[in-house]
Amino acid sequence: MATAERNDLEAYLAPFGLSSFRPGQREVIETVLAGKDCLCVMPTGGGKSLCYQLPAIATAGVTLVISPLIALMKDQVDALVARGLPATFINSTLSPDEQDQRLLRMAAGDYRLVYVVPERFRSTRFVEAVRRSDLRLLAIDEAHCVSEWGHDFRPDYAKLGRFRAQLGNPPTIALTATATDAVRRDIVEMLNLHEPEVFITGFARPNLFYSVRVCPSDKDKDAGLFRFLDENPGSGIVYASTRKRCEELGEKIAGRSGRPTTVYHAGLASEQRRAAQEDFMQGRTQIAVATLAFGMGIDKADVRFVVHYNLPGSLEAYYQEAGRAGRDGLPAQCLLLFGSGDRYIHEFFIESAYPSRQVVEQVYGFLCGLDQDPIEMTQQEIKETLKLQVAGEGVGACEKLLEGAGVLERLEAAENAAAVRLNSDLPTLVDLLPPQAKTKRQVMRAVEQLVGPQRREWCYFQPRELLQRLAGFSSVDLTRHLRELSALAAFDYVPPFRGRAIRLCDRGRRFEDLQIDFETLERHKAAEYERIEQVLRFARNQGCRQQQILHYFGEVDSEPCGHCDNCQPEESDSHGEKSQPTTGPVLDAARMVLSGVARARSRCGKQLLAQMLCGSKAKGVLRLRLDKLSTFGLLAHLKQPEVVQLIDALLVGGFLEQTEVEPYRPVVQLTPRGAELMSGRGAATLNLSLPEELLQKLDPTQRIAAPPRGQADSGEATSFDDPGLLARLRKWRETTCKALAVPAYVVMTNVALEELARVRPQSAEGLLQIKGIGSTKVRQYGQALLTMLAAPVPAQAADATVCAPAPSGEREGDVRTQVVTPQSDVPHASSPERPSHYWTWRLLAAGFTPEECATIRCLSAEVVLDHALRAADSGLEVDAAWFLSPESIARIEQALGPDSPARIRPLLERLPRGTRYEAVQLVLKSRSRRAPPA
Repeated sequence: MATAERNDLEAYLAPFGLSSFRPGQREVIETVLAGKDCLCVMPTGGGKSLCYQLPAIATAGVTLVISPLIALMKDQVDALVARGLPATFINSTLSPDEQDQRLLRMAAGDYRLVYVVPERFRSTRFVEAVRRSDLRLLAIDEAHCVSEWGHDFRPDYAKLGRFRAQLGNPPTIALTATATDAVRRDIVEMLNLHEPEVFITGFARPNLFYSVRVCPSDKDKDAGLFRFLDENPGSGIVYASTRKRCEELGEKIAGRSGRPTTVYHAGLASEQRRAAQEDFMQGRTQIAVATLAFGMGIDKADVRFVVHYNLPGSLEAYYQEAGRAGRDGLPAQCLLLFGSGDRYIHEFFIESAYPSRQVVEQVYGFLCGLDQDPIEMTQQEIKETLKLQVAGEGVGACEKLLEGAGVLERLEAAENAAAVRLNSDLPTLVDLLPPQAKTKRQVMRAVEQLVGPQRREWCYFQPRELLQRLAGFSSVDLTRHLRELSALAAFDYVPPFRGRAIRLCDRGRRFEDLQIDFETLERHKAAEYERIEQVLRFARNQGCRQQQILHYFGEVDSEPCGHCDNCQPEESDSHGEKSQPTTGPVLDAARMVLSGVARARSRCGKQLLAQMLCGSKAKGVLRLRLDKLSTFGLLAHLKQPEVVQLIDALLVGGFLEQTEVEPYRPVVQLTPRGAELMSGRGAATLNLSLPEELLQKLDPTQRIAAPPRGQADSGEATSFDDPGLLARLRKWRETTCKALAVPAYVVMTNVALEELARVRPQSAEGLLQIKGIGSTKVRQYGQALLTMLAAPVPAQAADATVCAPAPSGEREGDVRTQVVTPQSDVPHASSPERPSHYWTWRLLAAGFTPEECATIRCLSAEVVLDHALRAADSGLEVDAAWFLSPESIARIEQALGPDSPARIRPLLERLPRGTRYEAVQLVLKSRSRRAPPA
């Protein structure tokens, strides 16, 4: 390739709308112009495409660009053509005539850049057309796909080294945004690059803000995702690990946020995937919910955030996918929602990708027992028939191993293509047919014209391509003649098939005689598990997120970024999850969990372990005699979901681990780190990511919300317009939580109180903007809060909701709630006391549901219903609709008829006391509702 003068390179920037090179671009371009092979590792947004586009216009000849996604090609080519650069693409979206026309123009030198997918090299016509062209450069984008160790492996990428050799090993540039040293070596070897120059311009993306949110459950993930979306406008991508999860999240996000959302995964038809990607690229949709294949090489500059709903499979994958944010250089958010259970999704996929000897043998025996040739069964159909505990892709992995052993062929039939193979070196196979078989000889000539000189390899084609060469033939006639030609030993034919057909080459070989290297397979599987562990360490580590990524890619001298969630924890919004040094009662509770795990001896999952620690008499606990352990009931003061949160935090921190003793039934075990902590040999403090409420419940003396830097720990150190307001708010919280017998944080957190005092919202909508206040708290406490916030008043006269214990004589669990306002009818100490059912009625009449009343007053549902009936008996207004649906009320009214309640009451009172009786009583008593007495 002729080399342009160094000082002249800037002259070629103008057509691209640029005035200068980015770091590393000039050196790569000069190497390409010198005709040398090179490997370019450049971060997303670093300008990799210019490294082959500029040489393409600076010299004569064709640059062939191998790109992974058809959906992106048109956008890339349109952008080049708009700049006046001769470029095109050739793929299956074009008709055969259009493809032929572009191949002719490529050979004639009309294009400088031609984009194709790697699968295009399956076509003999395409390879021959490239040979006739003046090919000067082969550019392989997303080159990590070449490597089986790369995170996005595609079979046709692995064949590019062979295709490159067929083209005479033209100068080649391989480009990727991410590759470890092992992957870089693999790329060079598989492409057979000759003494390539390797350029690595750095992996740091200073405009990306990395954060990890610990989410023990999918419910927590949903809450974290929706809060994040509420706070981050603009365009973004949400990655999930499965098609089903993508569909669910797409529906939830569209319904919850109202933002235009699209879904992208491999289960959609190609046209649907193309439309989804184009809608996102053109801004018709704001959010794309997708599996990990989405966005490879995406050229959308204004992606403001990337969320990983599930754990990525490797740090390469995470860096590549998160790097699709902020390509314009502006700040962008990268959030990972981390649940320790996510690893099991990846382990399932790993077990499918590297099947055991037993599974491979089972698949081989099944295929040998079928009479079809070729076998047209999908991988999923084989999996379901054999009831295998692997994904459908696991069957594909078995087929690949059997293909490598030489007993079967996997016949690619993408997009309903047919395939033929000529297994003879004769100049023509027509001579093998009798002279009178004129029609078959005609078909054979057309096939040989289509295949060209290619022999002993499958040639894929659309049946219409062959019909164009055979005037007067119908598709039915063509199919019949091709099948009849298959009787020749030198002619193989596979009809169009949706999926991957299989042809067995040798049904008689025993499985034990197959040359399959299961030891290497196990080593590869172990490497995949290690990659998952690296992601887990990234999520759990308390160090700089960007620095961890850079160290992984070999930049060991990098400095902390200064702006990730670990570098600036006071600025990260964990929304209730606090990861901080844990001591005292919280540390004691953690040791109790660890001790319980040790004594359970790897027999329990999380739920059963929590039941044992809480003192539950559940069947599983009794069956395993866990109630006999010394740790039984040690955490009885916590609820089971709270103990599960504590277990999850210890799992995330690496003190516990989950292991499957049976498929998909993990049990909890101690790690060496956990054993040290349990025995007291470990550190006296540990970092656990726990909800604020649970931390304060475990240790009420611990202040959870750290004040801003430079301020004292006391909330009064913060500047407020009304310094007494915070004190009044705290007094209100104190009296309320005492009466309800709940911790202070359940009523309102410290952070919420301080923000209320600073912001002083004046409406329900304003209250909802305060962190920690939701619609339920607004219904419960909104009026009292707004009254206090309306104007500063002396603390002793502040409006408050005062909750006090029920007077003696009330049944256990009753709580008397006094709502005190300036006009309140609730008397002072000298006034007569109200009965307990009155305060339950007050909550029901104020619009609280029976369930909310039960929670607020610490009553059972039966007691709340009884209080409503007692309130009606005392003359208070009761509405049956508080408890019953309109349909239920209508049915009861119809059963009662027009008779007087007095006539029916004696009959009802003879019924056993229960739901039916109570329901009828409610309807009867709500018929004649009276206002409460003065």
